[in-house]
Amino acid sequence: MSLQSRRDFFKNSGAGIAAGSLFISGTSCTEKKHIYQPDGFKRLNLGMASYTLRKFALDDALTMTNRLGLKHIAFKDFHLSLDSSVDEIQAAAAKTRDAGLDLYGCGVVYMQNEQEIDRVFSYAQAAGMKMIIGVPEHALLDQVEGKVKETGIILAIHNHGPGDQRYSAPADAYERIKNRDPRMGLCLDIGHVQRIGLDPAAQAELYFDRLFDVHIKDVSDSTAEGTTVEIGRGVIDIPKFLATLLRLGYKGNVSLEYEKDEDDPLPGSAESIGYIKGVLAVI
Repeated sequence: MSLQSRRDFFKNSGAGIAAGSLFISGTSCTEKKHIYQPDGFKRLNLGMASYTLRKFALDDALTMTNRLGLKHIAFKDFHLSLDSSVDEIQAAAAKTRDAGLDLYGCGVVYMQNEQEIDRVFSYAQAAGMKMIIGVPEHALLDQVEGKVKETGIILAIHNHGPGDQRYSAPADAYERIKNRDPRMGLCLDIGHVQRIGLDPAAQAELYFDRLFDVHIKDVSDSTAEGTTVEIGRGVIDIPKFLATLLRLGYKGNVSLEYEKDEDDPLPGSAESIGYIKGVLAVI
């Protein structure tokens, strides 16, 4: 979707909001009802991929996530090292819950040997996480599947776009796990999908039966040279993507991974979340 068409979308949707806010004909002044529901964005679970806040300490990351109005978070190990003790992991998880946030997972985590697999599953168990967003080596998928069955923790394999020799596209993961335990699936990074010239909405629909997590972002170009920009300023058709998730009845998290402005990510993150909520409120 071009920048102009996105502007047209909101212009036209704004008219729809105004019309929807009119009282339904036939109701009395004491029975005023509105069609438009401003909390429509709650139909999706918006969250934070803490890589967005990688330059900040855990306490600051939790505060910033709350300031953005998000209630779900997945930790990158900047905020809780994979080598932390059980006591340290449990203390960080408790702090996160006390801040009113759902610590639903961790990632992206690379798994290059069996020791790293054991470590991350133990880490997730100690923290009470439901999901590992990971990149296991192809040869280790049997071992990973065994840990999924043992622990009940979901594995969502993350695609990394151009240059990734393991999982460049969602299909690279899906074809390897489609006949495995149903708790093995995908974390769809829509920025990397766009950077290899694929449509994120079409990919979400194609692999929906194993779609467990989403990293939402926008990028400047549909090529390997595309970089993260504020959502709504790039080339991804965000309204189409979100409408697809709603139509399919997606129940997982949609977590912001804003890779730009690492020293000051809050303004761009706020703009991005505001854009998402604006789209969700009118579709």
